Amino acid sequence: MNSLFHTALGADFDRLHPRLRERFGFTSTDGRGCVGNGVMDRVWRGRAYTRPFLALGALRNIMFPEQGRDVPFTIENYAYTDTYGRETLTFVRTFELHHRRRRFDATMVWDPYREVIVDYLGTHQHIAADLHLRVDDEGGLHLRSGQMRLRAPGVDTALPTAATAVAEVHERYDDTADVFRIDVRVTNPWFGPVFGYTGAFTLGHVDTGTTPVPASVKPYREQARY
Repeated sequence: MNSLFHTALGADFDRLHPRLRERFGFTSTDGRGCVGNGVMDRVWRGRAYTRPFLALGALRNIMFPEQGRDVPFTIENYAYTDTYGRETLTFVRTFELHHRRRRFDATMVWDPYREVIVDYLGTHQHIAADLHLRVDDEGGLHLRSGQMRLRAPGVDTALPTAATAVAEVHERYDDTADVFRIDVRVTNPWFGPVFGYTGAFTLGHVDTGTTPVPASVKPYREQARY
């Protein structure tokens, strides 16, 4: 079984830097997870009018309004099978900001009908965004979010432009410093920059064959829809 990223990239997966192939190439059958620890040089948000929206998102671990420099950072990537039998990959990012811990949670599944990764944001998978991937000439990975939908009981609708955000992620491996480098930028088509962070981390592995995938990285509620 191929990983979500291998499935999405196809032959281009082999063009990734070997450390990125290691990071994004495992599945729920491999018995391991990846946990990264590092420092974000900068965590930022957009203008003052973005603050209320980010504060609202923070209630469901979807971005947050705090800013900072040299912010301790953890990212937890675990592959598991969700309650609907789908291969799922967690992206749980924790930031230690001004004596406040903030999280930015996501779980990803593969939509076999549209052949795209669906990125469910937050603790209740209320927001779903398509992810589009490409590999650059240096073996780095670029992710860009596409259509966003609101998912709630009895609700499944595309979000209006004013309520959407485009996330652009660039992750690469720095052989000189022996670290992963990441840059994330979230923008709104009307209001401009909303949220982002940039920094570096190192990676460790967790044996999920002996230690189950932590419940803390899984959403409180799962959506059956793609």
